[in-house]
Amino acid sequence: MSDLARWIYLESSPGVPTLLRPAGNALENAYVYDSVARDLKALAGQGLLRIDVEESRQLSGDTVICRLAFTRLR
Repeated sequence: MSDLARWIYLESSPGVPTLLRPAGNALENAYVYDSVARDLKALAGQGLLRIDVEESRQLSGDTVICRLAFTRLR
C-alpha cells in the first residue's frame, strides 16, 4: 500500500463516510488518484474499510477510478 493511501486510511474516522478528494494535492493527477483508490480497495479486501461509491472512466485507453468514497471499519 502506498504511503498516501495509508495516511488517508489512518486520518479517516471509523464509521464515517470519507470521499477521496482529488483537489489540492497529488491526487489531482488521475493516475495517482487511481493508484491510491486501488490501494484503498485492497484494504477493503482485508476487511478494514467498505467501498461506498466507486466511479471509473476511460482515460487514454485505460480505465481509471475517478471517484471513490469509503467508510473505515476499524
